[in-house]
Amino acid sequence: MQRILIYAGVLLAVFLLGFVPMWLKARNAGNRLAESDRHLTLARMQNDLGGAVIDARRAEYEPARQAVSQFFTTLQAEVAKGDSSSYSRTQREQLQQLFGGRDELITLLARSDPASADRLADLFVAYRKIMSGS
Repeated sequence: MQRILIYAGVLLAVFLLGFVPMWLKARNAGNRLAESDRHLTLARMQNDLGGAVIDARRAEYEPARQAVSQFFTTLQAEVAKGDSSSYSRTQREQLQQLFGGRDELITLLARSDPASADRLADLFVAYRKIMSGS
């Protein structure tokens, strides 16, 4: 019986010797994936906003409206995550200010108002400024 317990202990030690490094590797890969996903989300949001600026400048207001609407929807969801958000607390507080002109901007785009291009450009600059921490 003692021999069986020794074999079981050795078998368990060998199993853990192989399992622990692989578990650490998988955890590290998962963390890197989460970080990459965070960066991808932020890049997509900036891309949506930048695309909306370009579309509005080209007088393509409906695609611009859709892109800026997608930007605000994603931004709202990301800010609502709180501490698990891709944004720092300071950034979340500053980003709340951007929501003030959301409805007016979307209305300008829906009316095909050329002034919306300048408003979108200002929004883009404000967003990049918040993201750069300046």
